[in-house]
Amino acid sequence: MGSGERTVMQFATLARRSAVRTLREPAIMGPNLFFPMIFFIVLAGGVSAAGGIPGFPTDSYTDFAFTAPFIQGTLLAAISTAAALARDIETGFLDRLLLTPVRSGAILFGHLMGGAALAACQTTLFLAVGLAIGVEIEAGVAGVFVLYAIVILITMGLGGLGAFVALRTGSAEAVMGVFPMFFGLMFLSSLTLPRDLIEADWFRIVATINPLSYVIEGIRSLIITGWDWVALGRSAAVLAGILGLGMWAATSGMRGRVART
Repeated sequence: MGSGERTVMQFATLARRSAVRTLREPAIMGPNLFFPMIFFIVLAGGVSAAGGIPGFPTDSYTDFAFTAPFIQGTLLAAISTAAALARDIETGFLDRLLLTPVRSGAILFGHLMGGAALAACQTTLFLAVGLAIGVEIEAGVAGVFVLYAIVILITMGLGGLGAFVALRTGSAEAVMGVFPMFFGLMFLSSLTLPRDLIEADWFRIVATINPLSYVIEGIRSLIITGWDWVALGRSAAVLAGILGLGMWAATSGMRGRVART
């Protein structure tokens, strides 16, 4: 067996371990599946009057707000994945694994697949609930596949940033301390209103600078508009940047961890 085949087998084995461990933990699966839906229900009910604002892009605020569970779900999945890596460090499992012939890249990216699997499960549940209450995906079946791709890529990118914290600190508590920052980015974005309808200048400027706004707008365009290539193009550019930064940070953190082992 060549080195490439061994690496692929190592990656597949570790990805399966990470995914199965994540999906079997009720303490992770429960909150990550249900909290985003609760937040969506509260948001859709509490801010529904915004749908009557002149120039609002859709008649249904529920459709507009349906982006929220996907975004919150990605944040929770990314943090959960990074926290699981930190627990592997705390128990000594990662250091023991690094002493074996397993490649560090396979360890890292296999681990991130746990977050990708969780994000896919969340997306499936959210879509099922959304369709059941009457939300329509204007981009159709192809748009659903693009939605899955966006959710998985942003989860892996943010998960890579969380993994960097885990690898540098070795502490699950430190990783969980990053969550408020991610959550703040979600609220300081165009999640609740289109950027051009935000009246507070400082909020509109922050939402425009916030890269998460463009990911949100890309997902939203699939739901309420269809194929908005401008929104999807901006979303793709931001996704590429977050994914590249996350993978670079995670790889850098893993190199540092290997050097200390």
